[in-house]
Amino acid sequence: MQNVIVPLLFLSVAGVYAQSNPDQLLRWLDGIAQRQMDQREKAIAAVRTMEDARRRKELVRGRILQSLGGLPDYKGPLNAKITGRIEADGYVIEKVLYESLPGYFVTANLYRPSRPGRYPGVLFQAGHTQEGKAEPQRLAANLALKGFVSLAFDPVGQGEREQTYDPQLKAPAAGWSVNEHIHLGAQAGLIGEGLARYFLHDAIRSLDYLSTRPEVDPQRLAAAGCSGGGALTTFLGALDGRLKAVIPSCFPVSYRLLFSGANPHSEMTMPMQLALGLDTADFVELSAPTPWQLHATEEDYFTPPAAKMVHEEASRWFRLHGAEDRVELIIGPGGHGTPLMSREAMYRWLIRWLKDGQGDWHELPVKTYANHELLVTKTGRVEDLPGSRKLHQILLEALRARRKPGTLPELATELRRLGIESDGSAPKATVIEESTTNGLLRQRMSYESEPGIEIEATLFIPLGTGRKPAVLLLNGQLSQSLAERTARQGRVVLVMDPRRSTVVDTRRPFVGDWLSNTRADEIGVSLPARRAYDILRSVDLLCARSDVDSSSLRAAAQGVKGFWLLLAAAADKRIGGIWLDRAPYTFVEALENTLNTALSDAAIHGFLLRWDIGDLAKLIAPRRILWTDPANWMGRVVAPGPPFRNRWVLGDISEMSEMQDLEFAKEWLQ
Repeated sequence: MQNVIVPLLFLSVAGVYAQSNPDQLLRWLDGIAQRQMDQREKAIAAVRTMEDARRRKELVRGRILQSLGGLPDYKGPLNAKITGRIEADGYVIEKVLYESLPGYFVTANLYRPSRPGRYPGVLFQAGHTQEGKAEPQRLAANLALKGFVSLAFDPVGQGEREQTYDPQLKAPAAGWSVNEHIHLGAQAGLIGEGLARYFLHDAIRSLDYLSTRPEVDPQRLAAAGCSGGGALTTFLGALDGRLKAVIPSCFPVSYRLLFSGANPHSEMTMPMQLALGLDTADFVELSAPTPWQLHATEEDYFTPPAAKMVHEEASRWFRLHGAEDRVELIIGPGGHGTPLMSREAMYRWLIRWLKDGQGDWHELPVKTYANHELLVTKTGRVEDLPGSRKLHQILLEALRARRKPGTLPELATELRRLGIESDGSAPKATVIEESTTNGLLRQRMSYESEPGIEIEATLFIPLGTGRKPAVLLLNGQLSQSLAERTARQGRVVLVMDPRRSTVVDTRRPFVGDWLSNTRADEIGVSLPARRAYDILRSVDLLCARSDVDSSSLRAAAQGVKGFWLLLAAAADKRIGGIWLDRAPYTFVEALENTLNTALSDAAIHGFLLRWDIGDLAKLIAPRRILWTDPANWMGRVVAPGPPFRNRWVLGDISEMSEMQDLEFAKEWLQ
């Protein structure tokens, strides 16, 4: 049998891009990803027989489900109802409402031929258009005219299923669907799940509905979708054996190139997928020899070279099954989307595999409807329906059902597993610039936290002999006001920032460094833990200095950086006491709302199933924590009571605010 190895002809492109990219965090992450892809390639090279393929399929399916945290096992009633119809020319559009989970409503449009009969069924997953199910209507209407029944449904966060709708904005407060998905992805990660499990469950239940329609032949089912819908179609095609044809567009590309490029988010990816040895081709191969038509476009950020890699590997795999003609790659003109050439290729593929090749694959002109004409609910929002639940409520319910609090010794073990502890050796530092002013030596420096990660910091050193207490400040408003002042009191002060991306996505409020955290999740790395490690490497730097009393070291941070400092202090007793200001104090609150700020920057996969932020504080005891103005996950100060402290001066009375900071600092440094 022929080996199913993939040639390395595109790998140099990924390597050159990673080396030339100025973002060191991306280069570091990509280095891990490429090594994991190397290991996967060896596993694929070992597949030479059908028995090898069978074992690989079994392994891949198990790892996909492991990554997702399994799939919901609910198979209760859909409680489907039709809320309206549109009589079009030659076909009918029905407005359908059903429940994927109890109280978790799905809105959909069903397109069926006007004439009676039993037809193949096609499930459409929408891309990230805000309108959701309205997006594929040209495809769905054409298929109805060609003798298919199509169901197009709203993914969560889109269409009538927006999660953060604000009646004053009359729009989602998160901005749009992708942002909502990023928020939901961080929430799902906290309880050890991949967000795709809920998108997949919606698709499976939608296929359940489609297959029970009297006009549909359940033995002839297919799925198609573009972009985010292409990702969901890919996942569904791998896991649902009812499908007889699968057509994902503008997504099926290899992570060899995708990882350091336009990396997808949340429901379009799976936690630890690269660490588990998975690439996109695995989803195609898992269902072989089911026919797959893969789509890309010439100018898409999901690039044709990366799509060709998936197609080449899958073709060799399908050849093992004697079915190489059942996987096809279509590269259409233009940018991201499905141009006419691609749409007609879809019609041809569906007609070939679901209608024995009988039918005309040319596209017909159809009327397209405005979004409001296709609405299923009266208000255009499922949240207005009695008993409606949002996904964050389902996640919170899952947390309450599955949570098994861990002990503090188990938490200490978990921190070691996360690799937060350093070996205590002094990192080699390079002084970039230095100056002396008013009795202080100021040094701007860099030092290596680990290979590939350089930390930039500023050191304030009081002139004079002898060992001095040390202070570590994470860069922010607090460090700006305290660094020099604290150093003038005779302390060596280091101001640093843990590793971060230089890419700032200004289009997405509230989500933090979501892209770096998504990439880290894919390779099984916890960025909050690595950032805590960076803090401890800074502690190593301070403790190795001859002018520092390592038994008298304090640290302070604000906002979400306070969580990283908590992790570091819980893992290393050299940090004698910490000051946290405006830092989030519980993860549970993050699941009680639809919207959070920078939750991705703190979420550790599955952490909340056993511990919360307060457990880290307990692990630090009896060392002292001064915690001022604890915050919720929108950055608003709350008053949960002792041991937290709230400020008594607010606003712009600058000298009063400064005096208050100094009082807190004095208490913290005692």
